[in-house]
Amino acid sequence: MSGAKTIVEVCSKLTVVSDTPTRPGKTFSLSLLDHTMGLHTLHIVFYYRHKWSNSDDLGRLRESLADVLNYYPPITGRFQKGEDGNWVVACNDAGVRILKSNVHTTLDDWLKSAEGSEERDLTVWEDMPEDPTLWSPFRIQLNEFEGEGMAIGLSCSHMHADPTCATIFFKSWTETYRRDAIKHSPFFHPPGLRGRPSPNTNTESAKYYAAKSKAEPPSPVKMSTATFRFSEAAIQKCLSEVQNQCPDATPFDVLAALFWTSAVRAKTAPEAIPEQKRSLSICIDIRKLMHAPLPHGYFGNALYFSLVSSEAGKMDEGGLAYVAGLVRSHMSSLKEEDFWSAIDWIESQKEGGKFAPAWRMYGPELTCANMEHLFSYSAMLEELKPVHVSYHIGNVEGEGLILVLPSPEEGLGRTVMVTLPEDQTVQLCKDPAILSLQPTMLLCGKSNSFSLSS
Repeated sequence: MSGAKTIVEVCSKLTVVSDTPTRPGKTFSLSLLDHTMGLHTLHIVFYYRHKWSNSDDLGRLRESLADVLNYYPPITGRFQKGEDGNWVVACNDAGVRILKSNVHTTLDDWLKSAEGSEERDLTVWEDMPEDPTLWSPFRIQLNEFEGEGMAIGLSCSHMHADPTCATIFFKSWTETYRRDAIKHSPFFHPPGLRGRPSPNTNTESAKYYAAKSKAEPPSPVKMSTATFRFSEAAIQKCLSEVQNQCPDATPFDVLAALFWTSAVRAKTAPEAIPEQKRSLSICIDIRKLMHAPLPHGYFGNALYFSLVSSEAGKMDEGGLAYVAGLVRSHMSSLKEEDFWSAIDWIESQKEGGKFAPAWRMYGPELTCANMEHLFSYSAMLEELKPVHVSYHIGNVEGEGLILVLPSPEEGLGRTVMVTLPEDQTVQLCKDPAILSLQPTMLLCGKSNSFSLSS
C-alpha cells in the first residue's frame, strides 16, 4: 500500500482537557526507570470493527476521555526540569492533542496490504523539542476507515509510560466510555522503584546495564516491521516439539527461541564460527515479580532488561528445543535481587542528584520483550473487543526488536511483531520454520497471505 501517506487524511485537530482542574502547582517527578527510556517513544494502535454512526459517538469518546483524564493528571501535563535537573511533569491541565483522520480504504484491506512502517500514519507524533513546556507528550489519533472499521492510535514519550501503563490508561478510557467502573486505577508512586540505602552493584545485572550505557550507537539502517499471529493450535504444536528437552517451556520461550534463531538466519553475514557468541536481550515487566508487587496501574516504567547468550554452534546443533530451554533457564533464574541491583546501578550514576543521560535500552543487540500480560483485548468499545492491537517502539536501532504480544484468540494464541533491518525482515517472512506454523501475517505488504475472521 505505497500510497498510505495520502490515504490517511487528517481532517481535524483539537485538545481535550480533564473535567476537573488539577490543584495549582502540582507536579509529578519521573522515576529513575522513566529517565532511562528517554531515547524511545511508544505507539499503540487499537483496531475495531466499528463505525461511528454520527457525531454523538465522537462526542462520547471526547467526553469519556475528559472524564478518565481526571484520574491521570500527568497525562495532560507538560515536561519541565526540576531543581535537580531531572524531568518532572507540571500537572497544568494543558491537555491531550487529538487528531481525527479518514483512511481511504477498508479495515481489512489496510491490515492485509499496508506495510508495518505505514501504520505509523495512524499514530500522530512530534519529537520532543528543546523546550517541551508547550509540547504534548500524549497524543491520540482517531482514524475512520471506509465501511465498518476504526483505529485509535495512542502515542507517548516512553519516559512517561511503558506498554503496560499506556494500555491500562487506554483500557480505563474504554471502561469510562462504556460507563463501567475503572478496574485498574492509576497508582502514582515514582519512589516505588528507586535505589536502596545499601546498594548492590556487584552483579551481572548491574554489569549489563553498565555495558548498555556505554555501547556505541550502531550505524543507521532502514528498519521494517512484520506482524505474525499464531493460533493456539500452532503454539501447542511448538510446545509439543520441545516437550522432551524443555517440559516447562512457555509460549514466550518457544516464540523467543523461534524468532531469535530465525533472525540469525535472516542475516546476510557469513556463517558464524561455532564458538562465536550470540546474544539476546530480554525485556520483562517486573510489576508483579517483586516481593511486594506493584499494582497493575503503577504509572510509569517498570521494565527490566537482561542478557542470554550461547555459542553459535550449540544453537545450530540443538535447534529450537535447545534455544527454548536456554530462554526458559534464563527466565527461571531471574530473581528480585537482579531487578534491584540494576536499579541500584542506575541510581549510582547520578551526579549532583541528576540522572545520567538516557541510553538506548532497545538495542544495540537483538531485543525480545515479553508483553503477553497486556490487557490489550480488554479495551472494548461497546461490546466489541479490538480485532487487532499493534505496538511500536520508537528509535529502535541495531539488530532489532521482537515483541511477543497477546492475541484476540483466547488461550495460547500469540501475536509477534518483529522490527529488523529491512533486508532481514524480508528474509524472516520467508523462513520455513515460521511459515510451518501457518501464521496469519498482518501489515506485511501486499505480497504476503492474509486472513482475518470478523
